[in-house]
Amino acid sequence: MPTLQEKNMVLSLAVDKKVTPFVKRLSAPLTKEKITVLQVNLGRKCNLACTHCHVEAGPKRTEELSPEVCGQLIELINRFDQIETLDLTGGAPEMNYGFRPLVAAAREKGKEVIVRSNLTIFFEPGFEDLPEYFAENQLRVIASLPCYLEKNVDKQRGAGVYNTSIKAIKRLNKLGYGRDPNLILYFVYNPPLPQNEEFSLTPSQQNLEHDYKAYLKEYFSIDFNHLFTITNIAIGRTKEYLQRRQLNDAYLQFLAANFNGDTVSNLMCRNQLSIDYLGYVYDCDFNQMENLPATTPSGETLTVTKLLEADTIDLIEVVKTASYCYGCTAGNGSSCGGSLV
Repeated sequence: MPTLQEKNMVLSLAVDKKVTPFVKRLSAPLTKEKITVLQVNLGRKCNLACTHCHVEAGPKRTEELSPEVCGQLIELINRFDQIETLDLTGGAPEMNYGFRPLVAAAREKGKEVIVRSNLTIFFEPGFEDLPEYFAENQLRVIASLPCYLEKNVDKQRGAGVYNTSIKAIKRLNKLGYGRDPNLILYFVYNPPLPQNEEFSLTPSQQNLEHDYKAYLKEYFSIDFNHLFTITNIAIGRTKEYLQRRQLNDAYLQFLAANFNGDTVSNLMCRNQLSIDYLGYVYDCDFNQMENLPATTPSGETLTVTKLLEADTIDLIEVVKTASYCYGCTAGNGSSCGGSLV
């Protein structure tokens, strides 16, 4: 009986036969640059179960970072000054083991810390102090708000999530987020999942940011710094959704047809490492979810243990790619930091 991972690999290979392999669209190998960002997926525990979640996180998931791997990550932070940014994600990263120890270690070394928050976590028992904790540690908050309209947000993320998110943002604003230059607040836009083959590219980040700011200011007196637009990548729950509607192949073909070579130099996978809760190393969070681990030039699978043994975090020469990479390179591009061009 094949495992779920093996089934996913077969499906990916089937799609790759219909779509030009991503690597063949590149004018040169996609190589790693000096690593400056350490992105850590702390686990799958989350208080929400969003329809577009590529991590497939939710309240029933229990996977999370172990104390051993947490200690190794702290050693990475302490040992390698070239790491400028620690990017914490999940699930809801705040719910998973290691969140506060990693924040403390990174801030003590003067590194920027990003928390990718769903905002609603502020109202869960035991997490009510998070806004103040964020502000005290000057965490850069990147918050999911896939639309400025209530109907669209609740459709993607669950009934009542929009109003709870607005309450959370107001708490952050009161503490200075979006207003104090040291307290940075970003929102993330995800487009609705397609209903048919009338696909569209993610809209202009600059124009959509203007719309968000105007609407949220007028109706809620909310301030924030910038908006990130992120394309739905065909993995996780998004891929399952597309496959159920027999849209997956057509969606990938649409993204491939809109490949923009100008995005490649800014791809997030080039200067970051993505680490999972087990301590395995990936080029990006998407490869992590598709079980495509990073390897050394000799083909050895990378772990945090191996990075520490080698005393370097620059062991990867070439980034692993797959058909879903077209999601990052279509149109204006997409990354954990929004549009690429």
